[in-house]
Amino acid sequence: MKVNFGGFVPLSTVDWRGRAVCTVFLRGCPVRCDYCHNRSIQDGEDFRSIEEVISLIHTSRLLVSGVVFSGGEPTLQKAPLLALASACRKMGLAIGVQTNGVFPATLEALLERRLVDRIALDLKTRWERYDNLLKRKFVDKVQRSLLICRQAYEKGELPEFEVVITLFRGCEDEAQYIAREANGVDLVLQQGVLGTIAPLTLAEMKRVGDQLGRRVKIRTREEGEVEYEGDRSRWIARER
Repeated sequence: MKVNFGGFVPLSTVDWRGRAVCTVFLRGCPVRCDYCHNRSIQDGEDFRSIEEVISLIHTSRLLVSGVVFSGGEPTLQKAPLLALASACRKMGLAIGVQTNGVFPATLEALLERRLVDRIALDLKTRWERYDNLLKRKFVDKVQRSLLICRQAYEKGELPEFEVVITLFRGCEDEAQYIAREANGVDLVLQQGVLGTIAPLTLAEMKRVGDQLGRRVKIRTREEGEVEYEGDRSRWIARER
């Protein structure tokens, strides 16, 4: 079996907070986000054998406790991803997947086979704007992925699940709409970087968090990841 390979980071301390992991990037993604930090692997071909990629992961085995599959969109390559995840499980590694959710069947297969311990699901905008933003009809698939992950998380079949919102200056109001879909699961506000638009600062992102009335994680290039509770009086106000 071959996999369209995008890259390998043998040791990362930022892709899974609390774990040292290696990160495997799988090439190809049907979603063309302008702000993607891995645009060079949105398409193209670099097919490698599954065994070669497993061998790369094995070289990190003594340094890491987990592996993260990212992209591109890793769930695009269902069979290779399942094979890689199965091999990682046999090595005793925890398995994380970063996904945009447009291939729910792959997530479902990973969960059914207990081959994933953490899913980070990127929600890009409110549902009514989704297909227009992505220029393809993906909203039903992403909603399906959100449902699958939420149900698995609530049943205890998925130990870690987070919804990720990438925030850009001028689009801060999107957070309140997307956050409604993330009740009961971890919510991440991630600093978006696009061209000459100044990224939101940590202080500005905290102000966005204050409007949500819940605990959030905030990720910026400058500060890394911080957990933020904000003003709890706002939590109470929103609950009334």
